[in-house]
Amino acid sequence: MFEGLRTSPGLIVIVVTLLAFGCPVQAIVQAYGLDERTVASWRDRAGKQCQRVHQAIVEQGQLDLVHVQADEIRVKARAMVAWMGLAMMVSTRLWVGGVVSRTRDRQLADRLLQQVRACSQTACELLICTDGWAAYPGSIKRAFRDKIKLTAGRGRAQLQVWSGLHIGTVMKHTVNKRLKEVVRQMSQGSLDQAMRLLQRSQGGQVLNTSFIERFNATMRERLATLTRKCRHAAHRLHGLETGMYLIGSIYNFCCTHQELSKRTGEGTHRQRRQTPAMASQLTDHIWSVQELLTYKVAPAPWQQPKRRGRPRTRPMAAATRPKRPRGRPRTRPLPDPTVPKRSRGRPRKVALSTFTS
Repeated sequence: MFEGLRTSPGLIVIVVTLLAFGCPVQAIVQAYGLDERTVASWRDRAGKQCQRVHQAIVEQGQLDLVHVQADEIRVKARAMVAWMGLAMMVSTRLWVGGVVSRTRDRQLADRLLQQVRACSQTACELLICTDGWAAYPGSIKRAFRDKIKLTAGRGRAQLQVWSGLHIGTVMKHTVNKRLKEVVRQMSQGSLDQAMRLLQRSQGGQVLNTSFIERFNATMRERLATLTRKCRHAAHRLHGLETGMYLIGSIYNFCCTHQELSKRTGEGTHRQRRQTPAMASQLTDHIWSVQELLTYKVAPAPWQQPKRRGRPRTRPMAAATRPKRPRGRPRTRPLPDPTVPKRSRGRPRKVALSTFTS
């Protein structure tokens, strides 16, 4: 993140930390005498770095998610309304993915569930709880399915949904902005297996979305542009996305969670503080903000570029065999290097004074 910046890294870390805990850009500008565009640029740089770290560590298909909750936030930006979809792992409180879109459509749900699929182990038992949005069940089924060949021989493989996938829907009905009724139902799978996964993840006694709603409140608290009434609303979707990754990564790697803390021994009051990444066994210590911003992500493995044109039919010639000369064969002998070359062009004109002298 610090590549090409002339400002001291200590000041940049302080500014990014303030941004990650809800301090508005205008307050940082007044406090440190910085330009508003500079602070916004540092936020975008930090968000891109956190996105790379999230993709390199969290989205590796190593997690046994057990129970996932997904929800979306309505963002009132400047001259537009945007939507931010979020998903989290209930057992370790790990934020597993987020998507920012201008519209609340099926593409938003598909992109969000594809990120959840990238974090999950293959064909594991999984319970996903969502609200009553009709796009969720179809997107979940499209994300959590694999190709299975049912017949021998030639033929196309069939896409089948995971047998251990369970989808719970929680619909809340309000009257005059007051909660009137809560309807809980299963859109996929059995209720008994869903209750067993709820007990395994310690996610409550009934189907709910309370954990992701609590994380939505954390996101609104720490991302200044998500406050409901403010004068620093978001201008672009890119700023919302980078801010979301910045807060989500710091929440995963740098912030300890009270419910995840464990006592070091019997009869002692000292507890071992844990972050969601530590509880998910992704890291072994609490990261600092500077460690998160300076984490070096390994580049993608090199792949040979695809060869264009027709495939080669003749075998390639051996390396020791000399190549055949191209073009017309030479008819004249090569010139002798010891003989001086004949001058070309017109002869040089000699001044008249050389003859009259």
